[in-house]
Amino acid sequence: MKKSIVTIAAILMLLTVMTGCVKQQTTITPDVETKQPEETAEQTATPESLQEPSVDIPDFPRVDGSTATIPLAIALYQKFTGANEQDAEENVVFTMTDPSYYALRDGETDILLVYEASDQTKEETKDSGFELTPIGKDALVFIVNETNPVESLTTQQLRDIYSGKITNWKQVGGNDVPIAAFQRPENSGSQTMMKKLVMGDRPMMEAPSELVESEMGGLIEVLDKYSDEANAIGYSVYYYANYMYAKPNLRFLLIDNVAPSNKTIQSNAYPFINEFYAVVRSDEPADSPARQLAEWLMTADGKTLMEQTGYVPT
Repeated sequence: MKKSIVTIAAILMLLTVMTGCVKQQTTITPDVETKQPEETAEQTATPESLQEPSVDIPDFPRVDGSTATIPLAIALYQKFTGANEQDAEENVVFTMTDPSYYALRDGETDILLVYEASDQTKEETKDSGFELTPIGKDALVFIVNETNPVESLTTQQLRDIYSGKITNWKQVGGNDVPIAAFQRPENSGSQTMMKKLVMGDRPMMEAPSELVESEMGGLIEVLDKYSDEANAIGYSVYYYANYMYAKPNLRFLLIDNVAPSNKTIQSNAYPFINEFYAVVRSDEPADSPARQLAEWLMTADGKTLMEQTGYVPT
């Protein structure tokens, strides 16, 4: 399987702002500030105290995974190798959620930082011997134009919108305009989360092609520019939409009167929360860089790095 390189210049710019000056020595944690520092857990480790596996650039594992974990992969690569941004851009190569599972199955990568696979991908890779270790929590969020008067929807209202029962914003307290309910493609990470966390056993309506957006960033762009009536709604992963691709003209809906945030994700107060994982093959040697990296992410120091990079560790 040929990997497609994600364009991460914008993400690296974001990471630069978040991290400040990343030290070149591998014994020092990047000095990272989150976008919402008041919502992250208290830091207990100092940069000088953090330990990591002995991983040099030639031995650093091949990492793949989901779009929303690219900043984590970049932070890890820079931390363990002392690489600069250009080196990270050249070496962090992601194929996205479901394709990355196939890449791990086929021996084209060593470790995944990844969200849950679709049912189809799970079935097709079920004999691959994957070991999934939960390392963090994220959430599915719903996005509308800031001029949309609707502030909050219930879980049931979302199900009714995406099953086709509710078709006009007036039915949920908004303007008398039709709802343009955008979806993601089948086998995308966001669509998998949508079906699992929101729809359950209830089938989603079949969306016309113009309401299905193939890229995470593309969906946010479409919501930002869709129409003057602000009648569009779509969904994404909280970390991506809040830290990596925020738009000033868009906002998150409250769900059951709870706003998504690092704090409500950590406390499970927000309803649509899902774990993401470090994944290795079961035959990965105990002392391999990939397994060392997966195990390090579960340590206090690993969780601190995740918090500092804006993630919510398990």
